[in-house]
Amino acid sequence: MLASNLRVQYDADTVRDWNFNTGERRTRGLWQFADMLPVDAEHAVSLGEGGTPLLATARLGTYIGIANLYVKDETRNPTQSYKDRVSTVAVSYAKQLGAPVVATASSGNAGASLAAYAARAGIPCVVVSMKGAAGPMMTQIRKLGAHLIMMADKTQRWPFLAAGVKRHNWFVTSPYSAPVVGSTPIGIEGYKTIAYEIVQDLGRAPDWMAMPVCYGDALSGIYQGFMDMKNAGVIQQIPRFVAAEAHGSLKQALDNGSDMVPAATVKYDTLAASVGAAQSAFQALYALRQSNGVAVPVDNDGLVNLQELIAGQEGMLLELASVMPFVAVRRLREAGVISSKDLVVCLATGSGLKDTDKSTTAWSEIPVSTVGVDEVLGATMEALHRRFVEA
Repeated sequence: MLASNLRVQYDADTVRDWNFNTGERRTRGLWQFADMLPVDAEHAVSLGEGGTPLLATARLGTYIGIANLYVKDETRNPTQSYKDRVSTVAVSYAKQLGAPVVATASSGNAGASLAAYAARAGIPCVVVSMKGAAGPMMTQIRKLGAHLIMMADKTQRWPFLAAGVKRHNWFVTSPYSAPVVGSTPIGIEGYKTIAYEIVQDLGRAPDWMAMPVCYGDALSGIYQGFMDMKNAGVIQQIPRFVAAEAHGSLKQALDNGSDMVPAATVKYDTLAASVGAAQSAFQALYALRQSNGVAVPVDNDGLVNLQELIAGQEGMLLELASVMPFVAVRRLREAGVISSKDLVVCLATGSGLKDTDKSTTAWSEIPVSTVGVDEVLGATMEALHRRFVEA
């Protein structure tokens, strides 16, 4: 069961009349923007998603070299990821259609989110994943009651879902045909609300918007959200987008000037499993071109260390995919593409608790103390001095 690929076109007056510059309706979360979504609020299947904080990060900004660096912290959503914005809209729509099953192919976040909203709606949920997916996310999916399938050959996930659509009328929220065009466009509409909330908080659009990108669902949706506001005269310009990607598919397309987004050569196993696909989609390429954006390939080098630096300096434990935008922004700053005075927003897409099995492999066991309090206290003070004073 597929929704139309045509985006819903909203009356500019609806967008223009919305008071984006104040947070007066923030307590209503994502569904405060129901007038700009394809489902009425009265039919919403909601867990309280949206309304996530936009946090200034002074110490991290100093490290990266940007005075006005912000994090849009999507880990505060009900299942700890930005996918809840897709799921709330998609499941609300599927319920109205009377879909017998909702399903997705997922490395983790999308599956956990869909499972939660399907449970809320009382609709059976099927998640098909693959070897190498993050263990904590698979646990989350199972705990939320979805039927989880692990495929040895991940290329069989889409034919499986296609068969579910054809034979049993499933509503599938992820891509399930090649070449990939992205997830259900109904669900992607939910990502627009990230742009709306950012303008609510800043009173303007940022100069740059950076995020981890796989197929570009969030990139496409957030771009459209800023365009809604620009076309209505709420903002004067949209941000330039930065796509932090694992294998370089979008960068190749941008460099080649082609509309064909190639499948990149996979030279390593990315720790950022959430964005591990080798090929992106045209929707992402379009948003980058229209915003004069850039794509930056980010490998595993230093990713875990930066994750821990962000956690230790700013108190935000982010999944490894969510660390990638900070790597990309730092590189662009060093290259002079981003100015030290630019206002930059990085999208934190998911919680670091989601992929602890990927980020703690180098850890050793903490020894169990058998000595007295004085000795433990002395050793603790020495450790604190090394970590916070000498460093």
